Amino acid sequence: AHVLSAFPRDFPAAVLISQHIAADFAPGLVQQLATWCRLPVRPAKSGDVPQPGWVYVAVSNDHLELSSDRLLRYTPTPRHSPYRPSVDVLFTSAAAHSARLGVGALLTGMGSDGAAGLLRLRSAGWHTIAQDESTSIVFGMPKAAIEKRAAIEVLPLQHIGESIVAKILSQARR
Repeated sequence: AHVLSAFPRDFPAAVLISQHIAADFAPGLVQQLATWCRLPVRPAKSGDVPQPGWVYVAVSNDHLELSSDRLLRYTPTPRHSPYRPSVDVLFTSAAAHSARLGVGALLTGMGSDGAAGLLRLRSAGWHTIAQDESTSIVFGMPKAAIEKRAAIEVLPLQHIGESIVAKILSQARR
């Protein structure tokens, strides 16, 4: 909510969110985020084409990914991942299939999910951000990304949204 509240109505990029949350609770998350965001927030559906100015939230116990034809889809693989939906799957697919560079941000959470995917985004030329320890409820995921040198920036939660906006607007002007 803190991150999304920084995005202007005319934000020129699609926003994809993968949150470790059971599918039963995902609709409530979508509703809650919509109250904080100037952009429309909706559940991501298989077959969606991510559109600038929209927020798509993973709402399945499967993993959300960007496919090679640049459509959103859900996949059960990797089955062994204890994190569902996995942000590593989303980040890795975005690094491989996105039509343009973007910004990836990894927020508070348990475990190391997201670290490898964030590193793939950084290696692909994306701007990458990890939440700092002082504002993380659980520093596991951001810490793992920082240790892998996957994050270009390490920021407190209250500055992540403004950094994303600045980078996306800078890219849009090019």
